[in-house]
Amino acid sequence: MTDMARGLSEQLAASIETWLAEEQVPAGTPLPERAVAERLRVSRSPVREALQLLAQRQVIAPRPEGGYAVSERVKTAPALALPAADEDEPTYLRIAQDRLEGRLPERLTENELMRRYEVTRARLAPVLRRITSEGWIERLPGNGWQFLPTLSTGAAYDQGYRLRILLEPAAILEPTWSLDEAALRKCRAEQQALVDGAAEWASPVQLFDANSRLHETVAGFSGNVFMADALKRVNRLRRLMEYRKAVDRSATARRCKEHLVLIDLLLSNQREAAADFMRLHLRDAAREKAGGVQPQRPAQAPGADALGALFSPSTD
Repeated sequence: MTDMARGLSEQLAASIETWLAEEQVPAGTPLPERAVAERLRVSRSPVREALQLLAQRQVIAPRPEGGYAVSERVKTAPALALPAADEDEPTYLRIAQDRLEGRLPERLTENELMRRYEVTRARLAPVLRRITSEGWIERLPGNGWQFLPTLSTGAAYDQGYRLRILLEPAAILEPTWSLDEAALRKCRAEQQALVDGAAEWASPVQLFDANSRLHETVAGFSGNVFMADALKRVNRLRRLMEYRKAVDRSATARRCKEHLVLIDLLLSNQREAAADFMRLHLRDAAREKAGGVQPQRPAQAPGADALGALFSPSTD
């Protein structure tokens, strides 16, 4: 199973568990694959994998006659600060996976997409709007669509990181810097939710969105529209390549802890320390993704106490 498919199964498992908890579905209630798939509007294959995950976690239990039933272990789902996945995310992820694996042509029509993914035009429309806004597809004259270039080579991906290493720390030190505390605390709540357990089940899309949202928010505080726009463009180009990479759940949690350190430095107005921390964070992320090399522990950032102890290898 690819990591994107695994991420979809994890997301579906979380959605099923939330549904069972919120509606207080009684223990012993059967969960037929077909009924669950129809409820979630996805095919049976990822639902089957999601049910297997829930069985491993004892949220549901196998039935003697086959299939699964709700167990006694379903608990009220906690309210997380991480935004919920879009209801059309399964279709979105399938299109992204097929695009990454070369199963979709450069150009295609809405009818072809509707047949391939067994969705109506009304269900497909918001997915195409989302992909268009993310910058990896565009409408052609008539009813056709064309996929746009993304970062598809290791060299281009590395160049994107080198730009970020130059740009993001500098953005923190811009003379026009103005911090929006409410916006930053909202990002902090998302990162804390990931640290507190959401990193174990969040989809690749949710992880990418939460982390890129933090970095783009910080760049936006610079007051330099060119810096903020440049980072958004890089993130749009690298989105699909990030989906392709395996998600290391433990590394994801460590990365989010590093984000909390960065945010706290900014909230305490330690901008120079935050800029140094950002540079180390991105540098080691680039090294890890370029060749799987274990990064060296960075030196302590000037003006920040115990940053060396808090900083751990991660990707971003």
